[in-house]
Amino acid sequence: MNHIESILKIKKGELSSLEYLEKFIDQINKKEDEINAFITLNEEKAREKAKEIDKKINNGKEVGKLAGTPIAIKDSIITKNLRTTCGSQMLKDFSPQYDADVIKKIKKEDGIIIGKTNCDEFCMGTSTETSYFGPTHNPIDHEKVPGGSSGGSAAAIKYGASPFSLGSDTGGSVRCPASFCGTVGLKPTYGSISRYGLIAYASSLDQIGTITNTIEESAYLFDVIKGKTKNDSTSLKYPDRDVYEELDTDISQKTIGVPQEFFGEGVDQEVNEEVKKSIKDLEDQGAKIKSVNIPSMEYALAAYYLVAIGEASSNLARFDGVRYGHYSNKNKDWEDYFSEVRREGFGKEVKRRIMLGTYALSAGYYEKYYQKALKIRTLLKNDFERALNESDLLVAPTMPFKPFELGEKIEDPLSLYFADILTVPINMVGLPALSVPSKEEDIGIQIIGEPFSEGEILSTGKIIEEENQ
Repeated sequence: MNHIESILKIKKGELSSLEYLEKFIDQINKKEDEINAFITLNEEKAREKAKEIDKKINNGKEVGKLAGTPIAIKDSIITKNLRTTCGSQMLKDFSPQYDADVIKKIKKEDGIIIGKTNCDEFCMGTSTETSYFGPTHNPIDHEKVPGGSSGGSAAAIKYGASPFSLGSDTGGSVRCPASFCGTVGLKPTYGSISRYGLIAYASSLDQIGTITNTIEESAYLFDVIKGKTKNDSTSLKYPDRDVYEELDTDISQKTIGVPQEFFGEGVDQEVNEEVKKSIKDLEDQGAKIKSVNIPSMEYALAAYYLVAIGEASSNLARFDGVRYGHYSNKNKDWEDYFSEVRREGFGKEVKRRIMLGTYALSAGYYEKYYQKALKIRTLLKNDFERALNESDLLVAPTMPFKPFELGEKIEDPLSLYFADILTVPINMVGLPALSVPSKEEDIGIQIIGEPFSEGEILSTGKIIEEENQ
């Protein structure tokens, strides 16, 4: 189903928004119990909104770009009066009093929130297994993980629960599940989408992104939510153009850089071969292929985890059980109460990262660990700039391997952290990156570009998408 065509039909009154919504609700009723993609569903309010939009159209009134289209929202993005848990017991009953900026934009364009999708607790994970609400299953193979931390968003798209979804990407959390579930995942330029209302994990790395079935849908949704807002001082004014209108499948004048470090040790041969097939397809269509190097890649994963856990330990200090969220009934002094709430409210992986981050930022260790990681971040930035000066785009694998079995790696955190090796460098340098499925639908091809080059990377993704259909 072409969802953009459906939007146009709704606008013209040829398709009812309610009728369109019911198709997705039917699919949720059939599949959700076995997939567990959602933490909270919003069916009745979604129906009310669809009826309002149909009434507007029947009365000849103009409707927005999303025109009554359902959208699934990762449960780390704040939604007014709709439970937002971030996959944690700490926030299991939290009902926010305001909308995130991206939600305001979606509602302004008459999008309908169909539900909040499952995610690793506080977005800390690569498999959506650390969620307090249970793991999400990969719709391609129910015994496999869907990737994380936005696994619910990718799974919802793959099994047909929604035409559009939002995730967040701190170290690959949009691209990883997109790769594992055979969907399109866009992690935009840092600052191109407001983070106001995104529950913070690591503020200098976090970015809201899109997960869809097609490149065109990704571009369409990105145009709705991009741009500077007054609430987020790190958000940036996006160039005055619509990415959706820029999609172009002529690659004959482009130079594609192939970063050799992305194909090295730890990357499965099957993944390497599949990505190289797509690179050859681009060459056959006229692109020039050039080998490039990112020498500091060998330090990227370690540096990323020091930056991420350091920022997480600071950001998560606000969850104290006083103002909102989980609380304890035990009558204790403040220090004991604070410890009790956090011991009960946070899961094992979140506690691990908070403790490691606090240690890395502590007196005597800050210079040894966190500050050194920031220096590596600068080296990475310089290396990517050099590689992108030599080429227009970089093409590489998204993940080093295919989806693994549920339970296979969850007790081995280092193994799970290693899964992020090809995605975290992009967050460290703030560049846009896309994961598009290869012919093997659970192997993603990653396309990386300069800041604000979303149109260019999506256009290249469209060529790969068409070649692999």
